[in-house]
Amino acid sequence: MPIKTQSDLPAREILENENIFVMDEFRALHQDIRPLEVLILNIMPVKQDTELQLLRALSNTPLQTDVTFMNVRSHVSLNTSASHLNKFYITLDDIRDQKFDGMIITGAPVEDIRFEEVDYWEEICEIMDWAATHVTSTLHICWGAQAGFYHYYGINKRKLPRKLFGVYEHKVSNRKIPLVRGFDDVFLAPHSRHTETPVEEILACKELTVLAQSPTAGVFLAIAENGKKIFVNGHPEYDRYTLNNEYYRDLNKGLPIQIPYNYYPQDDPTQRPLLQWRSHSNNLYSNWLNYYVYQATPYDIRDI
Repeated sequence: MPIKTQSDLPAREILENENIFVMDEFRALHQDIRPLEVLILNIMPVKQDTELQLLRALSNTPLQTDVTFMNVRSHVSLNTSASHLNKFYITLDDIRDQKFDGMIITGAPVEDIRFEEVDYWEEICEIMDWAATHVTSTLHICWGAQAGFYHYYGINKRKLPRKLFGVYEHKVSNRKIPLVRGFDDVFLAPHSRHTETPVEEILACKELTVLAQSPTAGVFLAIAENGKKIFVNGHPEYDRYTLNNEYYRDLNKGLPIQIPYNYYPQDDPTQRPLLQWRSHSNNLYSNWLNYYVYQATPYDIRDI
């Protein structure tokens, strides 16, 4: 949250140069406050796990956030009960005329399939286009980020030689952007994917600004349109055991899977995994809610 000071306080300029958000008295007096309306398009197979992870990430802020969960109508989920979906989820048809302050588009286990062959691809494109006029800021995660890069900028994904699986180091490359305020120079984040959006094509796209990347895992954070679109090529919302559960799931299915990189102590899967990314994950979601949703959205949500 911002610090409020007198507009002519000498320390104000120093704090702003350190990328700390300082609000003057005039702006503070003229801010209206209401709960933020956040829409989560959850296309992960086990929806309850993702619900918990994202709600946990969004809770680490003093801002009151009202969350609505959304599903695609053109796909039948096999891993979540129909009763759960009917009770807690809506589709675009239900909220087509509503406005939202923020939106999250999750990952999905369809990265090995061409975008156009995904059975709900046309609906995802329709939702992304709808968000352009109905949402202040949209956060795209993992496959959701790949889908956004492709839909908005024509940057296609490519298959990796083997699954990128583990916890990787990333370096902040543009510290002046508020989304990475409070980040260390180097931070950790989990990845679990078979494809990537090419780094060189993201860097060559003039509409995109890269905020953090890894020599191994590629671009982690990118932003466009002053934060109206944000792309996260990883899973900072994962909890301690998510990679562990994925590892044993694939192992039990007889699928080729390596031990998650930089995850278990001494690479020993019998040991408790190390939780090394939670603080930066909390920081990322707090920065998104504060700087790109709360500070950017109008008080009257109908004005979005």
